[in-house]
Amino acid sequence: MVIVLAAGGGTRMKSSRSKLLHEVAGHSLLGYSVSAATEIGPEEVVVVVGHQRDQVQAHLAEIAPHVRTAVQEEQLGTGHAVECGLAALADLAQLPPEIVVTYGDVPMLTSETLLDLLFEHRTQRASVTVLTATIADPTGYGRIVRDTDGHVARIVEHRDADDETRAITEINSGIYVFDSATLEAGLGQLDTDNDQGELYLTDVLAYARSIGGAVAAHRIADHWQTEGINDRVQLSAMNAEMNRRILLDWMRAGVTILDPATTWVHSSVDLAPDVTLLPGTSLEGATSVAAGATIGPEVTLKDVEVGEGATVVRAHAELSVIGPGADVGPYARLRPGTRLGAKGKIGTFVETKNAQIAEAAKVPHQTYVGDAEIGRGANIGAGVIFANYDGVNKSTTVVGDYSFVGSNSVLAAPVVVGDGAYVAAGSTITGDVGSGDLGVARGRQRNIRGWVLRKRAGTKVAAAAQEALDSAAGTSDETPAAREAKESNGR
Repeated sequence: MVIVLAAGGGTRMKSSRSKLLHEVAGHSLLGYSVSAATEIGPEEVVVVVGHQRDQVQAHLAEIAPHVRTAVQEEQLGTGHAVECGLAALADLAQLPPEIVVTYGDVPMLTSETLLDLLFEHRTQRASVTVLTATIADPTGYGRIVRDTDGHVARIVEHRDADDETRAITEINSGIYVFDSATLEAGLGQLDTDNDQGELYLTDVLAYARSIGGAVAAHRIADHWQTEGINDRVQLSAMNAEMNRRILLDWMRAGVTILDPATTWVHSSVDLAPDVTLLPGTSLEGATSVAAGATIGPEVTLKDVEVGEGATVVRAHAELSVIGPGADVGPYARLRPGTRLGAKGKIGTFVETKNAQIAEAAKVPHQTYVGDAEIGRGANIGAGVIFANYDGVNKSTTVVGDYSFVGSNSVLAAPVVVGDGAYVAAGSTITGDVGSGDLGVARGRQRNIRGWVLRKRAGTKVAAAAQEALDSAAGTSDETPAAREAKESNGR
């Protein structure tokens, strides 16, 4: 079984949200820890919660409903936290022979490392096996003190260590495998005779040695797997390192990433070979990008499916599908429910929401498409508004195959524009347009002659109008009054 310690206050994070719910590469710190624990196939996973436990328990119910939780009402040390975890298993007839203890804020820790730790524990027939690493600056970590034979003699917390001990660079990760009988007995021997007045889990190692048990260590080269998160500086560093590794893996898998320094990809994203990511790209959630697609520059996609050969430039999309060979952007926003068909286009300053845009249909520029179905090959002119909301209800507009909607039109839903129909530019369509028909809904143009000269006399506009009239009449040296007098005399 695995006990995940997740009860700490996380005060250095200075957040109203539990430290464990902060994210690295799109997933919570606790989520990584629980996944690593679950993947080794334990009989039970117990998460010990305490500070902000309502948040933590709600999150666990969402991401890992299979785990048990145990409450540590007061944070009295790691030993006390493990006691609380064991208490949650009181209904079991007996404990499993091995108990793994890990933490909720070590997102880099992998299930492979936990399995290696278990293998070392079994190979050494140890009572306790500790995961260790050597780091350049071990400040704040417990130090691994070995005996003359190189075996683990004890672990000394940084605050309790003298200068000689603090010079040791091999650190305790806080991650262990215990023989369950040794753990239960050792917890019963703990006391608070230390700098913090807490029950240290590390003292169980000294107990194990005192009864003749072996204490083994499994040292790993990748110290990031032992790194915990205590503040936002460490969170930022962990995000950068995780992202660096994710991008390296994708580049080695055949993805071109032009500028890794400005490209961010969540651990749950899926990319095919020959995808190209340009600077300023952020791929989040369950986004997937098919072969030959180009994303960027300056694109954010969250839970978006992108088809083969598609291009997305300077756009933001969420919960949408972009078909093969489709073209999106620049400066487009695809809101949830958008589905763009193969070779379709959503262009500049276009916003879509719950819009089904079929194969080869085009919405090129300056358009809002909400709650719409646009047929194959249809063309939507500049400045068209799909008016889907009447203040109470949202309704759907349907535009048929190969239809054309002229610029600056308004389609007031619910309305249907049939296959092969036209809507004249500037129309406000409130009724259906039949297949093959031309829908026109605008007032007839009327020009009021001489209005500017009468109503805006003395302005630059009037002067320009006068000059144009004079030039057209071939009498640029005459005023209107002079021309009128000449014409009167002629009559």
